[in-house]
Amino acid sequence: MKVLVVDDEKLIVKGLKFSLEQDGYDVDCAYDGEEALEYARSGKYDIILLDIMLPKLTGFEVCQQIRETMDVPIIMLTAKGDDMDKILGLDYGADDYITKPFNILEVKARMKAILRRSRNEKAEPADVDIIETGDLKIDTVNRRVYIEDKEVGLTAKEFDVLELLATNKQKVYSRVDLLDLIWGKDYPGDGRTVDVHVRRLREKIEKEPGDPRYVRTKWGTGYYFEG
Repeated sequence: MKVLVVDDEKLIVKGLKFSLEQDGYDVDCAYDGEEALEYARSGKYDIILLDIMLPKLTGFEVCQQIRETMDVPIIMLTAKGDDMDKILGLDYGADDYITKPFNILEVKARMKAILRRSRNEKAEPADVDIIETGDLKIDTVNRRVYIEDKEVGLTAKEFDVLELLATNKQKVYSRVDLLDLIWGKDYPGDGRTVDVHVRRLREKIEKEPGDPRYVRTKWGTGYYFEG
């Protein structure tokens, strides 16, 4: 597994690189936002550990630009405990976040959970190859989404949420259900993670995100797909 570690604190990078290589990961390192983008655009990484506070470009900006062309899993590292930073990280397309100072065992556990799910998705394509309703088309094999035949760029988790709901039309999933099924039972986040991803998903596939046609809310319960 190929990992890109991005942080301007060289001691943190050195510690992560050493520990990950002990577990058999192949690790590249970047120390600012521009360097991170150069590495990331090679498209050869299975996962990226990305600090928020970086020189030249912030982690948010790097994450956003990566998400325009790639769905590689991203875990954001932040020295701030502010919930807004966590929400912003998810908003810009991160799959997970870890607050510094962190335990390297926690980092590895989060990475393994995300990588395990990523491998399972590639190994077990959905029974339904194409889902079409209205102006929305979902290609579950190639993990692509189209609105009026124009491709929409979704993050890995946004696609996961949409695919799960769309392949189980009218079934209502609570936030806890979605966290367990998409992020895994060991994920420490809460319902706000789901809400952020649903909001971003609606902004991309709905003509009126405030009055969605496809990804609907069952008030007090959760979310469902209206085909």
